[in-house]
Amino acid sequence: MKVLVLGGTGLISGGIVTQLLARGAKVTTYSRHARRSDASPGATSYTGGAAAGEISLLRGDRLDEARFVSSFEGSRYDVVIDMICFSPGDARCTVRAFAGHCDQLIFCSTVCTYGPGLPPHVLVDESFPQLPVTPYGSGKAACERIFERAHDDGAFAVTIVRPSHTYGPGAPLVDQLEGDSGTWDRIERGLPILCAGDGLGLWQSTHRDDCGKFFAHAALNPRTYGEAYNATGDAVFTWRDYYRQAAGALGTRARLVFVPASWLLSALPHRFGFLRETTRFHGAYSSAKAKAHVPEFRCEIEFAVGARETLADVRRRGAWRDSAGDVEYQGLVERALGFGFSVEEA
Repeated sequence: MKVLVLGGTGLISGGIVTQLLARGAKVTTYSRHARRSDASPGATSYTGGAAAGEISLLRGDRLDEARFVSSFEGSRYDVVIDMICFSPGDARCTVRAFAGHCDQLIFCSTVCTYGPGLPPHVLVDESFPQLPVTPYGSGKAACERIFERAHDDGAFAVTIVRPSHTYGPGAPLVDQLEGDSGTWDRIERGLPILCAGDGLGLWQSTHRDDCGKFFAHAALNPRTYGEAYNATGDAVFTWRDYYRQAAGALGTRARLVFVPASWLLSALPHRFGFLRETTRFHGAYSSAKAKAHVPEFRCEIEFAVGARETLADVRRRGAWRDSAGDVEYQGLVERALGFGFSVEEA
């Protein structure tokens, strides 16, 4: 199987490439970087398991549309996996480059294309209305429509994948308020951290290697053609669960100060964009359809194990955020405690 991964050095891409190589695929990654990232396999071949794949690296910038399209003239792939398509212009460029030049296009979308509400059965499945509230989600939803039209026009078979929060080595471990912060350093120091609401909001986290299984095994699977899938882990956390397990990975316990999300956003309107756009809403999804159509997709890495691996990797890469200099965050904690909000153990 000959596979092109557009943006093959990112976090989810690292899991996809690993799983494709395990299937014995010949993988080409396309990105602006000529080297593998920390999120991806370090070697150029894979020898584990019963199969062995090959990998080659192709450097380029998809923002240069003319050069991007011309780079693939005369090329043909069984599968193209687009991980770096964020706007309608990106999607149209992908269609121009690969219509008639691949059998299947797998597009990495996002659960952010859904609306912020919850269905009666709590878990959001693929039938839930797509009413995105962020530019990121709106852009991905628009891309989905373009690829669906290309599928209907016979350009290639399209499979749409909607991951939720995906984590693993090569990237920081998010907290509820920010994508990369000193929260884990504060927890390790025994300092209290802020948590929006009562800590009972719902959340899902999927290790990059588990998420990568779906992409790799959806490749050339006819049952996935013309379909869209959530690709998320099975465990649904509250934020109390999330902090308790992540703190356990550091060998300690999390001390939480529960405050209203609206207060946090008004107190520091320039900060906590992750909370504003994403985590103040529930994020719980069903991947039953994905598991039914791609039986190989099983999430096996427990969050406590993956969090330990991820946080150790952050420290190893020298990316650990020291909280000592974050007087803004400490000041907000002190204000919350002054208003009478108490510290509770997760």
